[in-house]
Amino acid sequence: MPRRTTLKILIPLTSGLLLLGACGSSTSDSSATTAAGKGNSSCATADLATVAKGKLTIGTDTPAFEPWFVDDKPTNGKGFESAVAYAVADELGVAKADVTWKTVAFNTAFAPGKKAFDFDINQVSITPERAKTVDFSDGYYDVNQAIVGLKDSRAVGATSVADLKGLKLGAQQGTTSFDFITNVIKPDADPFVYNDNSAAKAALDAGQVDGIVLDLPTALYVSAVEIEGSAVIGQFPSTGDKPEQFGMVFQKGNTLRDCVNKALASLTKSGKLKNIQDKWLAGGVAPEIALD
Repeated sequence: MPRRTTLKILIPLTSGLLLLGACGSSTSDSSATTAAGKGNSSCATADLATVAKGKLTIGTDTPAFEPWFVDDKPTNGKGFESAVAYAVADELGVAKADVTWKTVAFNTAFAPGKKAFDFDINQVSITPERAKTVDFSDGYYDVNQAIVGLKDSRAVGATSVADLKGLKLGAQQGTTSFDFITNVIKPDADPFVYNDNSAAKAALDAGQVDGIVLDLPTALYVSAVEIEGSAVIGQFPSTGDKPEQFGMVFQKGNTLRDCVNKALASLTKSGKLKNIQDKWLAGGVAPEIALD
């Protein structure tokens, strides 16, 4: 079985963060679902369009993996996304004691419908398809996809996606990692799809697949801590005109997003967001695998 210990994984800063936002309309609401709609122009704590007035309800999946969260406890403020969430809460004037975490399955976060959270933070990449059903904050992290394999895997030594086409590859369903396999690598055999990353990692550990695709920070953590005898075979460059970014997820039309974007812009300007990234995600390396 994979091993779990606490370890700080360090990832290189490959590109700048795009965090431009302005405080917009918001309303206060103590109903059981996230407030949305018209309101005044204040981002004052009492005016925020949140599930519970003056409080912040944040969603994420369980288990909450490192380096995004530490010890599967979003409440401890440790790990990149936990630290970012609490920094945003502080910018909004919400005390740590007034932040509540709610378990939300990954795919549920960006499914259509009302949300029982104010925002979800769970390595959710901003995509046009997902943006049809939910709203996203500005990006808070630029991410590359990467492939992890056992050290004796046929994937070892791959320098281009052409070297991966004949391999058995897998990823979690509904993720941009799975999309990357099907749309970019395009392996000869149908990729293996798993309900969550735990299942994908177990399959790799058992030698059932040659490699699994994950975001780079998760890939480095898996290889360093969770699966003995594994390695990051390489990372892939960004595709398209701009880098893939993680964003916080909001119910469609929730005006809290504007205030969160203002908070993210403030954290960027002050250097606090970079400090959080440097603490939890700065430093390690992985070879690049060419797309052609």
